[in-house]
Amino acid sequence: MEPLKIDGSYGEGGGQILRTAVTLSAITGKPVEVENIRKNRDVSGLRPQHLTGIKILAKLCNAKVDGLHIGSTSLRFFPSEIRDSALKENVGTAGSIPLILQVLIPAVAISKKNLKLSIIGGTDVLWSPTSDYTKFVLQEAYSRIGIDFSTDIKKRGYYPKGGGIVDVQVSPCEKIKPISLFKRTTSSVKLFCSYSMISKEEIENEASEAKKILESKGLSCDYEIKEEPTLDKGCSFLVFAHDDNSIIGSDAIYNKGMKGIGQIVANRFLESNLGVDLFLSDMLVIPLALTSELSVFRVKKITKHLETNLFVTSKIVNCKYGIGKLDDGFEVRIEGSSDSRMQ
Repeated sequence: MEPLKIDGSYGEGGGQILRTAVTLSAITGKPVEVENIRKNRDVSGLRPQHLTGIKILAKLCNAKVDGLHIGSTSLRFFPSEIRDSALKENVGTAGSIPLILQVLIPAVAISKKNLKLSIIGGTDVLWSPTSDYTKFVLQEAYSRIGIDFSTDIKKRGYYPKGGGIVDVQVSPCEKIKPISLFKRTTSSVKLFCSYSMISKEEIENEASEAKKILESKGLSCDYEIKEEPTLDKGCSFLVFAHDDNSIIGSDAIYNKGMKGIGQIVANRFLESNLGVDLFLSDMLVIPLALTSELSVFRVKKITKHLETNLFVTSKIVNCKYGIGKLDDGFEVRIEGSSDSRMQ
């Protein structure tokens, strides 16, 4: 079968197109060829952080892969059937474990397989969801869709050395369920912070600032601060809440300074008062594109990552989608295409 060609320069033109394309390829059995990889970036082509996830996925489905090397601007992925697996992997850098899991979790679960994985790398790094976001926000959203996974963060890993360890279990998804998420209604939120090699006073000041901002808007806020040993200095903040009509998370990490991080996560959470936050919106597209039923969610903005995922999924699995403008945001509708391989 000739691979379906995907233009990697579309939309945000980064690694998201590649991750989505190979994930759907593994699920559907359709080979893909991604061209112009990261063409819109200062350094084009595959970077080290993209290789590990694809290598592990290729191992899980015994795929033949051409072009899987640093700097490659074209990749061809020819999957076979995904099988139950138990693996130990090492990214070798502070490469993002959460981004790797974005590839592996839906591919394994939707293919109705099991995965036990222990992976070493970066748990909380720039330009990536934090591991706590994966554990407390993505896990909740996926469970409502029918995808069950668990993560146990054994050790934190920050940039540049990494060294974080996460144990992951993924279970077979019996049926992908549609969702409807319109507006946040809960008045209760949680704040979690993990840190290392930073003064506890600095951390508590930022957590207190976040709590003060949230409570000033009528929200009750429970928070937990945890010091954990790591190879590098760092911290990870997450504010999150979910109710019947919403799943919202706001995270941030240490980046050369602590000041203002509490204000950032609190204000970003408050801005996300619809059904899902900006980052979760694009993570929902793959599973929702694979059920024939209609899913609807509302979000403040349409991000480039969301546009990209809608484009790639529609091209590979022929799902239908629509975006409508609201007074206070946007409504996204996805009607998927249930593939025979997933029946």
